[in-house]
Amino acid sequence: MSSPELTAEIRELGQSFPDSRSATIPALRLVQEANGGWLTDESFEQVASALGLTPAYCQAVASFYDMFHLDPVGRHMVEICTNLSCALVGAQRVVEAFEEALGVEAGETTEDGEITFRAVECLGGCGYAPVVAVDSRYRHHVKPEDAAGIVKEIRGAA
Repeated sequence: MSSPELTAEIRELGQSFPDSRSATIPALRLVQEANGGWLTDESFEQVASALGLTPAYCQAVASFYDMFHLDPVGRHMVEICTNLSCALVGAQRVVEAFEEALGVEAGETTEDGEITFRAVECLGGCGYAPVVAVDSRYRHHVKPEDAAGIVKEIRGAA
């Protein structure tokens, strides 16, 4: 995962900001992508070293944001918003339908390692609630009865 090219890219990112700390999020995104979708202790060390920061600082940033994954994730990511707007129109029922269709609870990855299912705080689609993001592509007005079909689509695309 750690490569001289990636480290050079992180350093270059750091130089494009007046303060290298401002490059932490884009650098973590680069490393997460290069590492199959999650961040390891080595990831934090690599970013910290390239930006002149501490690994603890980088891990603190990553642990704050929902877009960073500190554990391995599936090849596909299904996220459902459970914030107020989505909750008011049945997000919990959609969560339960996905749990049934996937055979895992929110926050888990399917046994085959293909799909990680997460309930998240907000996807920013309040006018289209409930919102489900499948591999970062939004689906609007998702109903519980849509879950099984979405899972079938994902598995067909695998």
